Amino acid sequence: MADSNLLPELKTSLSPIRTRRTMAFAYGFMLIFMACTILLLFNPSAYAPGLFRNIFRSSLSQSSSSHRSQFSSIFSYIFLNSSSLKHSNHTFYNSQNTTFQSPLTVDRSNLTALTRNNSSVLCSSGNERTEENWLDSMMHCDIFDGKWVRDYSYPLYAAGSCPHIDEPFNCYLNNRPDSGYQNYRWQPKGCNIPRLKGGEMLELLRGKRLAFVGDSLNRNMWESLVCILRNSVKDKSRVFEASGRQEFQSEGSYSFVFKDYNCSIEFFRSPFLVQEWEMDDINGSKKETLRLDVIGRSSDKYKNADFLVFNTGHWWTHEKTSKGKGYYQEGSHIYDELNVSEAFRKALTTWARWVDANVNPMKTLVFFRGYSASHFRGGRWNSGGQCDNENEPIKNETYLWKYPSKMRVLESVTKGMKTTVFYLNITRMTDYRKDAHPSIYRKQNLNEEERRSPLRYQDCSHWCLPGVPDTWNELIYAHILIRHKQKQKQQRQKEKKKICLRCMTKD
Repeated sequence: MADSNLLPELKTSLSPIRTRRTMAFAYGFMLIFMACTILLLFNPSAYAPGLFRNIFRSSLSQSSSSHRSQFSSIFSYIFLNSSSLKHSNHTFYNSQNTTFQSPLTVDRSNLTALTRNNSSVLCSSGNERTEENWLDSMMHCDIFDGKWVRDYSYPLYAAGSCPHIDEPFNCYLNNRPDSGYQNYRWQPKGCNIPRLKGGEMLELLRGKRLAFVGDSLNRNMWESLVCILRNSVKDKSRVFEASGRQEFQSEGSYSFVFKDYNCSIEFFRSPFLVQEWEMDDINGSKKETLRLDVIGRSSDKYKNADFLVFNTGHWWTHEKTSKGKGYYQEGSHIYDELNVSEAFRKALTTWARWVDANVNPMKTLVFFRGYSASHFRGGRWNSGGQCDNENEPIKNETYLWKYPSKMRVLESVTKGMKTTVFYLNITRMTDYRKDAHPSIYRKQNLNEEERRSPLRYQDCSHWCLPGVPDTWNELIYAHILIRHKQKQKQQRQKEKKKICLRCMTKD
């Protein structure tokens, strides 16, 4: 009888013990769950659902500037749309005329770039929070809304130090007497873009191809980047043009190899992005046309590059294209007359369809550099227009031009693309810089006619190097760097999630 009473008494005595263990486990689980929730709340993962991420978006405010692009900042798109990493079928900007208000900026002088484990790491005294703050400031920043500020730490390479600048851009060797145009940097209103450090960009480009495709303004930008990167390489013999060429105006494509990094910086001439064409005329001669429905001839050579930077624009202002009479062709049909804006739209649509069909968005980042402002006064490029004796940027915004209608066409076309395209809207920032063109310092040896009338032959479209195109390349660098840092951030967040899950499983 005593034995039969022992078991119930034992169960009764053990019951509180089981209850306490259950309660302890429940409290522990709740604490871990709350900790993980707080972690995600203050550090939301880019892999979280879009609706969750949208909670953390900053509000947009309308921009009244007619010069500002109808797209938002490229950096806002990187952070607010994971499609910049996953390449969804959305275009890269909001079509509304918007800008981001930045509550947060980071002192440029406190940002130090370090190279760690063969990757560029942006930090301030090793403080991860400073990096997070800088990324956040870029996320909310319209980098194209700003001003030029005097900065004597520029240029990024010494004038006369780069042998790969073509004569028309080499104002230093062409004896331009002033150099103040070299000592400026672009300062956005709400953030600081990182200074381009050649060695760190080369690390980001290790084993990759970066190709510029377009007209001579993109060649201007290509030569700028070659010089910036070359300046950081100790053994200059390890940097060379693949075919051994020393001038870059005659052939259709060029490629600079950075041997120690197994990377190349390339240029493909395609001023319209579609094909210039020749066909037999009625009288047996050759007739030049522009095939609006056929992509440029070199497209198979650059479609697999890791980074593509396209442009077109200036050639559409020339007489033949602007008049549009008997020049534009689709299939076998030649238009008697076609408005240049409509022709431009057709050409860009051909380019957009080609990109969507041929460029792998999981491998290749696509940029489109916008229209670069010219500053001819008293005429055009072929009728005595001038820009000599200009040595200061424009200070009064009322003297800036309206946003080009062709770039609105570009925005409309890219909006319908499956591939993410990052638009570098450099029109406004270049419009300020009437001081930085080669003007009469475009060549050393003038011919007889040029010597008689030197002021008639000026270049007010292209840019002296070092100069303005260096800043365009800083924007490319900033994008690549931020994308790299965003991937690192996502990896850290994945690891934190794994730690939380392991703790929960263990308990």
